[in-house]
Amino acid sequence: MDGPPIDDGAVAVAGDRIAAVGRFEEIRALGGPVIDLGEVIILPGLINAHCHLDFTSLRGGIRPRRSFADWILQINRLRRDLSDEDFLVSIALGFAEARRWGTTTIANIESMPALLERMAPPPLRTWWFAELIDVRPGLSAEEMIEDSLSFLLNKESWPGSVGLSPHAPYTASPRLTRLAAETANRHKMLLTTHLAESNEEMEMFRHGRGRLFDLLESLGRPMDDCGAGKTPLAVMLEREAINDRWIVVHLNELAEEDLVRLESGPRFHIAHCPRSSRYFRHRPFAMQKLRELRFNICLGTDSLASNSSLSLFAEMQTVRDAHRWLEPERILEMVTSNSARALDQKDVLGKIRPGFQADLIALPIENGRRDIFEKIIAWSEPVPWMLVAGVPRPLA
Repeated sequence: MDGPPIDDGAVAVAGDRIAAVGRFEEIRALGGPVIDLGEVIILPGLINAHCHLDFTSLRGGIRPRRSFADWILQINRLRRDLSDEDFLVSIALGFAEARRWGTTTIANIESMPALLERMAPPPLRTWWFAELIDVRPGLSAEEMIEDSLSFLLNKESWPGSVGLSPHAPYTASPRLTRLAAETANRHKMLLTTHLAESNEEMEMFRHGRGRLFDLLESLGRPMDDCGAGKTPLAVMLEREAINDRWIVVHLNELAEEDLVRLESGPRFHIAHCPRSSRYFRHRPFAMQKLRELRFNICLGTDSLASNSSLSLFAEMQTVRDAHRWLEPERILEMVTSNSARALDQKDVLGKIRPGFQADLIALPIENGRRDIFEKIIAWSEPVPWMLVAGVPRPLA
């Protein structure tokens, strides 16, 4: 965080920005109306670095599967029964769910960018990443990206921004991945992708076999990049597309050679989804090694097709339980300043500092004690007060 907690603190807001931060008497002397929230701690609004709002309505609809490929088949079956209206309702429910838990900014993977034409500006600051998949014959890579841009670029006035998401190395071809990177660089967009998520992905690329290999081969995907002993990370890096503007999601399945490879590789940002990883029983996340390599690690909730809520507090609790050596302040940074860095917003989001966006939440927790950060992480109720861009947001 940006310094220790301030006892009897206050924040002055002017428009959508933080004007001043200090002790209550100092801020009150500046003039203006005063809102006394009582005995609370004020925090930056939380930032969800990876989510699929499209699937909010699937909460509890898919039991944990032994096979990651079988989960993909199940989610695709459920998707076929949903109309555009169903997806719009799902997205709206997702925003309401995230807001209840103190999220003010969300990085959302949008599988159907055309839906943006039918939406009002979102209630939270949102990065819309258009999902790109060419595992089946269809639109060319150029047509797919041009189609996505037609819906993205006229939404840049919404709170947040837009980007591109070649889904994963097993669903986005090398050509699509490289073209997405070139397009994003030209338009100064961010990029995100899923990588090294499951052991079936490792088995597919390294050994050319397994449930995921069989599924994708049956769909007509060329499999000539599989079976040569390369890890998913190695396959992706060979595409020479990833740089420090990418948010790489998951990285659960890393071999020792991958960790060596990362010592000199690009310093992309990492979005770790702890509870989704636990749902799939993925390999433990290499938190300590990746921190030692100075990667910027953020937290995301993934979707409610593999999670029980969109609470970043619950994600922080899962990280704390799995990595007891990690200071609670550092865990809180993973949903505030670290995620702001990943979204290229380190100078305006994720901290309570003059000039930053007035995205704030308040928790009724006593301040001034040594374990304050532990108490914040342990929070388990809906957040009672929120400010987004200087405007109070109802949480009901």
